[in-house]
Amino acid sequence: MLVLSRKVGESVVIGDEVTVTILEVRGDIVRVGIDAPRSVAVHRAELLEQLETSNREAASPSEDAVASLSEALKQRPE
Repeated sequence: MLVLSRKVGESVVIGDEVTVTILEVRGDIVRVGIDAPRSVAVHRAELLEQLETSNREAASPSEDAVASLSEALKQRPE
């Protein structure tokens, strides 16, 4: 990980198209402006992690649901 120190109003350029600018520092909160093309996905890390967890849980049915479906398939008339 690259670690940089920046002051308010200073920026970091990533590649040719992404610019991250420090807008404000207030206590332990840093406001950051990101200038990137629409084709570049920008997400808050904590929200992306929650989404991944939610998707993983939705894709993995409970053991009870699997057992119930299995039983229903066994009782299905041929």
